[in-house]
Amino acid sequence: MIVYQASKAEFGKDIFSNNIDNIILNFFESRLNRSTSSSEIRSWRESLSYMDRVLNDSEIPNDCGVVIEYQIPMTSKRIDFILTGQDSSGRDSAILVELKQWEKAELTAKDGVVITRFQHGSTETNHPSYQAWSYASLLNNFNETVQSEGILLKPCAYLHNYHNDNIIKNAFYQEYIDKAPVFLKNDAAKLQEFIKTHVKYGDKSKIMFRIDSGKIRPSKSLSDSMVSLLKGNQEFIMIDDQKLVYENALALARQSNSKNKNVLIVEGGPGTGKSVVAINLLVKLTSLQMVSMYVSKNAAPRAVYENKLTESFRKTDISNLFKGSGAFTESKNNIYDVLIVDEAHRLNEKSGLYSNLGENQIKEIIASSKFSVFFIDEDQKIHLNDIGEKKEIQMWADKLGANTHYMTLSSQFRCGGSDGYLAWLDDVLQIRETANDSIKDLNYDFRIFDDPTELKKEILAKNKLNNKARMVAGYCWEWASKKNGALYDVVIPEYSFKMRWNLTTDGSLWIIAPESVNEIGCIHTCQGLEVDYIGVIVGDDLAIENGDLIGKPDKRAKSDMSVRGYKSLLAKDPGAVVTLDKIIKNTYRTLMTRGMKGCYVFFTNPEVKKYFKERLKY
Repeated sequence: MIVYQASKAEFGKDIFSNNIDNIILNFFESRLNRSTSSSEIRSWRESLSYMDRVLNDSEIPNDCGVVIEYQIPMTSKRIDFILTGQDSSGRDSAILVELKQWEKAELTAKDGVVITRFQHGSTETNHPSYQAWSYASLLNNFNETVQSEGILLKPCAYLHNYHNDNIIKNAFYQEYIDKAPVFLKNDAAKLQEFIKTHVKYGDKSKIMFRIDSGKIRPSKSLSDSMVSLLKGNQEFIMIDDQKLVYENALALARQSNSKNKNVLIVEGGPGTGKSVVAINLLVKLTSLQMVSMYVSKNAAPRAVYENKLTESFRKTDISNLFKGSGAFTESKNNIYDVLIVDEAHRLNEKSGLYSNLGENQIKEIIASSKFSVFFIDEDQKIHLNDIGEKKEIQMWADKLGANTHYMTLSSQFRCGGSDGYLAWLDDVLQIRETANDSIKDLNYDFRIFDDPTELKKEILAKNKLNNKARMVAGYCWEWASKKNGALYDVVIPEYSFKMRWNLTTDGSLWIIAPESVNEIGCIHTCQGLEVDYIGVIVGDDLAIENGDLIGKPDKRAKSDMSVRGYKSLLAKDPGAVVTLDKIIKNTYRTLMTRGMKGCYVFFTNPEVKKYFKERLKY
């Protein structure tokens, strides 16, 4: 959606009026039906004045087009400044400019990521060149007009307050700087030359109007590359009921439209292949040129499956096919053909960093798509804010006039290929009663260790085989190393055991980054993913009282958000103790089912260790 559109000459007059910020705000409120922050309004006034100076060159035609705050279809992302016209060969061209008021930044070890200071403090964010390139990539990959008419998109970034310090132009970011040049405070003349290279003549063909009116569909090059990456990848081969769910989902996708909306709820426990089906659907639907997205609340599954499709740790065009569950608060109805929601049990009501955006994630996902698939396991709800339940999805589907379909994934591909371990674990954790009182006949390597150091040694040995063994723990220890890298987090002094929580270096790729075996992961970095062998440190948030296994939220780290506010919740509703107990047990159920071949456990509570040993019945 275009917020502000003018010629270069008209834009110059609006700048000269000293009222450009209010002019854009009026368009912004009327066209996007909402307002924005005072800091963004101030940025318009300051950054756009710099752009006006850059455009003050007679070789940049007065009738080239200027578009400000262009909202990219299917997203809430906006391109700061676009200049349109024709290059020297007469080809339609659009220069996409990411404007920043930054003065400083810090290097990170993460691909395309820097640290800079915002209003509320320093935080990680995309490098401006990566951001500009990714926006151009979105349009190249999903806008039919850009694809079919060969419109040239040239992204760049302009940091008009930033002195060169070998950070923002560091060689580590060169891949993205090559794709989208970054211009700093002393580079106004260079930016001017960049513009004149790609916009020599005015915009006589209404380039941005044509782009904005263009049909949204995946490009053939994107779909072809995804199909080739998936082909032959053993991790994504479907068998048994996975194939049935996949074919039924494809059939529903083909028959769904804005007047025949459909919702498919697929229930399946750990290791039943929910994510395998989800990724296969994403690739196939994209190849059919349906606008489809893989959605999950947790960043870890998105990052890992995106990485497996790209076969490297570098960011690619495929990144645009993976979204967080809060990305649809401003989406138009039925703008997507299919939304594929993995780990749907983790959906929340509100979105945003402060849970202040949107109305309900389930509602927004169903409303935004003609067909939505929800992969769900209600026994993996591990947060007080998790609302993903079959009845909740059904309720919103009914309200939005969508037909609801149910399927089940039951074949077990994790934990030795048997449901027996899961049933035994559910019984031992007292999540549900089952007839499985022993695992001695199962082909699954479950061991209880008396010393966490010995457990770690075993995991390190297993990891040498194929980088598929990791350590995880319940969130009973504070993350001290986040602020001080010399400190340790998970410390058990009586065994001289100390490890750090997963470092920010690998982020959501912790479970596959080679060196991360030396760190301990938590529920948020491993849910929805698996390894061959998992080592689990069970903290004091599990205890034995009167012979029963119970969850103890007071033993969780103060920084653990999953049970934050539990004291006030219990004061209002003492019966909420059941919910809290289930959250803690579900957490350990999830952690203890990440291993496909084995699970090794250490318990900090000796009574809980004794209880588990008694239940082994070897």
